[in-house]
Amino acid sequence: MLRTIIMSMAATALSITAAMPSAAQNTTKLTATKANDYGLIYTLPSAVIDVTLEAELTESRPGEFHNYTAKYLKTSPIQARSQKWTLTGAELTQKAVPDDEQRYSVQFKNGTPVTIVVDSNNAPVSINDENYIPPSAATTSLKPRQAQPSILDTPAARQAMTEEMIQSTSTAKRAELAADKIFELRQNRNDIISGNADGMPKDGQAMQIALDNLTQQEEALTAMFMGVTVSSSEVGTYTFVPGEESQKTVIARISPVKGLIAADDLAGEPIYLIYKVITKGTMPLTDKGEERRFPKGGVAYRIPGTAELSIVYDGKELDKKTLHIPQLGVVFGMEPSLFSDKKAPGYAHFDPLTGAVKETGIATR
Repeated sequence: MLRTIIMSMAATALSITAAMPSAAQNTTKLTATKANDYGLIYTLPSAVIDVTLEAELTESRPGEFHNYTAKYLKTSPIQARSQKWTLTGAELTQKAVPDDEQRYSVQFKNGTPVTIVVDSNNAPVSINDENYIPPSAATTSLKPRQAQPSILDTPAARQAMTEEMIQSTSTAKRAELAADKIFELRQNRNDIISGNADGMPKDGQAMQIALDNLTQQEEALTAMFMGVTVSSSEVGTYTFVPGEESQKTVIARISPVKGLIAADDLAGEPIYLIYKVITKGTMPLTDKGEERRFPKGGVAYRIPGTAELSIVYDGKELDKKTLHIPQLGVVFGMEPSLFSDKKAPGYAHFDPLTGAVKETGIATR
């Protein structure tokens, strides 16, 4: 019956909305007037959890002269191209969505201009306080990252190449020339540091610039022997809907070859979301310890429960949060008359993320 009443009033209520800009989110002001029989409609929120995962791709590439590294540099280089995905980040963020089973109509006293500000989910933000701006919902800090150019793609690499190296068609000869250039750059740097270089830099700043340039050239030539490693990352978001019972679920998988993959793709190792119910919201009690009854025609709000959520991979906890979950609680209500008193109308602030009451008081007009 209640749902039928709400739906029949929706067209009237929409006719009296007015858009309101907000620094935190888009909101709409609903005003109880004679045109809508002093009745307003709103929806309480439900929670979903966004699990954002970051996977890093590491690519290793051998240098042009890797076969000559042991001969000239006496060390072991990257021998072959390879790539590997690893899980490098995970974050939990709570998001509100409208709960269509929790839509309410509230009727205020005739002649009282009560206003309710609702967000884009039609969830209550405030009553009789148009200036209240709730805190913005948390967002993930994880963003995809493109691979940066390697040292071989810099101007220093081009500067380090001598004319003889460019013209030579023999890899062995080019490697020999590159090794000679590395030792020459090291000697030039030592000469500058010791003050024995011809044409010493004029001041400390000029010296630092010269040393940095020599270092970059040496690193570029060394990379031609040792190879380079570059990395990039991708980000995937997976949605979890909290229920009434604790559970452990595979939210996604990570494959060293494919990166982030679906939970049912056994080509990767599981990434777990552990959901543990801590408390469930309960009805307020009377002085006699009995549950209070929902006020007739009351302004509905949620009393949420709490849950602990964590993301676990390879036995390690990557993120953990304790959150207020609206669907773990109950719905109670405030007397509509609190907000329609002409002499001392009340106000209320809500948490749009959970539908809970944050603050109440007497409005100033």
